[in-house]
Amino acid sequence: MSNQNSAMSRFLATKPLDLLLNEAAESGEHSLKRALGPVNLITLGIGAIIGAGIFVLTGQAAAQHAGPAIVLSFVLAGIACAFAGLCYAEFASLIPIAGSAYTYGYATLGELFAWIIGWDLVLEYALGAATVASGWSGYFVSFLQDFGIYIPPALTATPGTELVFINERWTAVQTLAAGTSIAGLPTAVGVFNLVAFVIVLLVSTILVIGIKESANFNSAIVIVKVGIVLIFIAIAIAYVVQHPDIVSVNWSTFIPTNTGTYGEFGFSGIATGAAVVFFAYIGFDAVSTAAQEAKNPQKDMPIGILGSLAICTVLYILVAGLLTAMVNYTRLNVPDPVAVGIDEAGIPWGSFLVKAGAIFGLATVMLVMLLGQSRVFYSMSRDGLMPAWVGSIHPRFRTPWLSTIVVGVFVAFLPALLPISDLGHLVSIGTLLAFVIVSAGIWILRVRKPELHRPFKTPWVPFTPIMGIGVSLYLMLSLPAVTWERLLIWLAIGLVIYFLYGRIHSKVQKAI
Repeated sequence: MSNQNSAMSRFLATKPLDLLLNEAAESGEHSLKRALGPVNLITLGIGAIIGAGIFVLTGQAAAQHAGPAIVLSFVLAGIACAFAGLCYAEFASLIPIAGSAYTYGYATLGELFAWIIGWDLVLEYALGAATVASGWSGYFVSFLQDFGIYIPPALTATPGTELVFINERWTAVQTLAAGTSIAGLPTAVGVFNLVAFVIVLLVSTILVIGIKESANFNSAIVIVKVGIVLIFIAIAIAYVVQHPDIVSVNWSTFIPTNTGTYGEFGFSGIATGAAVVFFAYIGFDAVSTAAQEAKNPQKDMPIGILGSLAICTVLYILVAGLLTAMVNYTRLNVPDPVAVGIDEAGIPWGSFLVKAGAIFGLATVMLVMLLGQSRVFYSMSRDGLMPAWVGSIHPRFRTPWLSTIVVGVFVAFLPALLPISDLGHLVSIGTLLAFVIVSAGIWILRVRKPELHRPFKTPWVPFTPIMGIGVSLYLMLSLPAVTWERLLIWLAIGLVIYFLYGRIHSKVQKAI
């Protein structure tokens, strides 16, 4: 029995806080470069949050799950994020280390939990970036076709995708309205989505060149796309004010009756809608992965996390409410719901504007996801849980260049070759699991080490972490069973790697 207890205690060994703080204070060519200020961190968060959520998921979640009450889904998701964000802010100021929830779990819950959440974050960021690259490709190809520029269709879709040239553009056959005849029209079959492949490699190259350059590129694009979102909001408000009769019809059934299936309208639909749109909220989690590159992390990390979260939640609620007021929710199960809303308003240049915004917006989401992915790998390598080359820092650029390149190439092939579906659910459940572990970690650390100097203190402990855990678990349970199955399979693969490599090479285990 004592041997079993000893083995379990080794698996739950925590990484000492003083060691983490020493790592955070390191400088030199083998350490990450501290180059980010509060504005960079806020725009980093907005860069990840404003993207797929507004441009894709809002309409799909409204049509399939919540109806106009998608507004309440965003409120519910925002509440869950607020509780978790307050916990993240304390950790990021206390332990300003790359690695986010992985590092926080290592300091509080132990190595096994740290590995699980680290492996979970790998899934979250890699598949998230691949999913977004696929969406970016669709918007970019459509944008070029608006100007009569045609990339060979076989290089714009995944293998086996049937395409037809109709209405002066190449379109996937499965997206056409039922009964549309394609007889006699030119057709093609997708071979390799070169557009998605190239954009991932381009974003990865920017990340290798340097964090400051990446952050400045991101900040510039964030200004553009937030401006576009605000223009949409202004157009939508004008339309809603001028057409109150249309709004009353579209919102006449604000919460559609449940169909008899959990998650399809009714209150359960609001909860499932919140879980689905959680894909859009992983931005502030990604901010915390850049803590080791912040100039003044104790002060700036809470500003970056909570600032980006607050701004984006307000924008999401406004867009969701206005969109469902302009267009009946039943018509929004499309890849470009905001473009549908603009068309409804009769603004000729609106479609161009929305596609441009999506192209910019989704590019920055990819940048922040791939940034977060490589920083989690970097932290795991520093702890011995991943091979040393994963944490190799480029002497000139001061970035984890090898892991960025390897991850970039791997992620680039996913949207190029695979028709990606349901990945949004998988990314959401990964994010929510991270929130649960971070919230639990704050509670545990307050009990174990109440005397620690905390530059930012999460208010109302233990109420805030308990709510962070509870709401996140509730949203996880609102996701389809198949999403849980895929998560468990991924975690099982990770545990095999941990026991065959990570446990043996772990620096914490060697120190015991």
